Parts: sequence; C-alpha cells; structure tokens
Amino acid sequence: MVKSLLEVKNLCTYFRTTKGIVKAVDNVSFCVEKGETIAIIGESGCGKSSLAKSIIRLLPRNVHTYIGEVYLEGVDLLKLDEKKMNEIRWKKISMVSQAALNSLNPVIKVGQQVAEPLIIHEGVSKKVALERAKKALSMVGIPESFADRYPFELSGGMKQRAIIAMALITDPDIIILDEPTSALDVLTQASIMNMLKIIKEKTVKTFIFITHDIAISSELADKVAVMYAGQIVELANAEKFYKTPLHPYSIKLMASVPTLRTDKKLEFIPGTPPSLIDPPKTCRFAERCPWKFEKCKNEPPLVMVNDSYVKCWLYESKGR
Repeated sequence: MVKSLLEVKNLCTYFRTTKGIVKAVDNVSFCVEKGETIAIIGESGCGKSSLAKSIIRLLPRNVHTYIGEVYLEGVDLLKLDEKKMNEIRWKKISMVSQAALNSLNPVIKVGQQVAEPLIIHEGVSKKVALERAKKALSMVGIPESFADRYPFELSGGMKQRAIIAMALITDPDIIILDEPTSALDVLTQASIMNMLKIIKEKTVKTFIFITHDIAISSELADKVAVMYAGQIVELANAEKFYKTPLHPYSIKLMASVPTLRTDKKLEFIPGTPPSLIDPPKTCRFAERCPWKFEKCKNEPPLVMVNDSYVKCWLYESKGR
C-alpha cells in the first residue's frame, strides 16, 4: 500500500495564555498526496496558522500540549530532535508565513535573503547560492537583476514573490502557503495565484494552501479541508466541495460568496465562534447552526459520506 506524502493524525496543539489553555488545533487528521494541493479554509481564529506551524514545528514558547503524529514520507516529525528536524525543515518542507511582506530584512539585499536557506541548510557557498537565488527569483517572475536590490525597492507583490522564491529554492517536497495573498490588491492576488498554478504544473509541487478566501482557494485546490474552532469539520474533493458542501458551516460559507454568473442572495453566519479556551462538549457549530437538533448536544463523529468526510449529526445515518 502506497502511503501519502504527508499524513497528519490526531494532532493537538494547545497554547498557554494568561486566560487559560487555548486549544488551537484539537485532534486534527488529514493526508496529502504528492503533487496535490489541499486548501485549508475557515474564518480567522479557527486554528489554520497554528496547524501550519505545528506541521513544520515552528511553534512559540508558550506551547502547553503538542501531541499526535505528522508523517512525512513515513517519518514522524514529532519524534525527531531539533537537529534532525532542521535537516528536514526547508529541504523537504518549507513555509511562506502569514504577513510575509514583513519577513524580509530591510538592510539585506533580496538575493542574499533568498539564498540564505541554501547556505544554512545545504552548505552551499555564497557565490553558488546567489546564482541559484537569481534563478529562483526568475521562476517567480522577478528579473534576476532585482537580486541586488533592497526590499524597499520592491513592490508588495514582488516582496511576496521573493518570499515564495525563498520557500522554493531548496526544492522541497511540500510548501505551506499561509495566507500568501491576504495583504495584496485584487490584481496582484490574481497574478500570484497564476504564478503558483504555473509552478505547480511545471514542478509537480505539493501545496498546503491556507486561506479564509474561498474564491481564491478554488483556483489551486485539489482537496479542501474546512476548519472550525480548532477542528476539521469537512474534508472533500475540491470539485465536490465547491458544488455541494455538506457541513452546515461549509454551506453557509459558500452562501456568503458572491458569484459573477448567477444572481443569488448572499447569506451570513450569525453569532461568533466558541472560545477555544473552553470549547463546548457539544457540536462546536451548534449555537450558530440553523439545522441544529437534539443530538447536537453531543459532539458529532467524523463520518464518510460519498468519499467526503463530515463532522455533523445530520449525516450519521448516511455515513460509515
């Protein structure tokens, strides 16, 4: 049996705060195949970025609980010491972090910063690394001459492309993209998404694409995972999901997205998400769900319905 490139099993990441323990990622499981893009969507604060940092093990110091399994090509990353993890991080799995426009050092030239992962993780000489950095910049649509410029000389879109080039330069198997277009205007967003699609086609890269923008996620996704209050509530093939979402939260999210070709009445989700410090023992979406019923007083199981997974009591009799 061929294993998935990445398998996440029962991952839990809790953080210690002055108000209590925040259950940011609470028993999350999914897998990603080679060359596949999984879009992880959901509103702000649902745990998407914490999930990304948990996978690549770039966590802050206030971690309270960090358990589960994260298999990359059969190796459990959670069991590796920091030295071994550094041999995998950026060489096999890299990340474009949220607010990437602020990630570049203003006093170091762009080419040097893009080349840095090669120097640190592969021991490449500065001269060779800089030449490869220029090619990486060219791959993302930035002229090679821009390697000799400082970040302030680049536009917002170019800075974002430079950060993506940095994530690509070591030729990793998986790239995590955490809100890669959130700080950009609509035209630049479209340009970045087109660039990512071209890179995916040419290099057969595997992406974990994290966003709260459903419309943008549809551009790249092969599979969609919907997060709500620290948990995955739906996991489905992208084509199926965008046509017929199953979970009430997913249905409401899709109903809030305007369309160009059809005239529909936009909807919204009333209320607010539950606190992740003390999440309810019931269905976490129950208080905001228009279809809640008696069983929703208990936490629902994750059931399989027509090759999709959904965490909802409405599908208990249909699932397995």
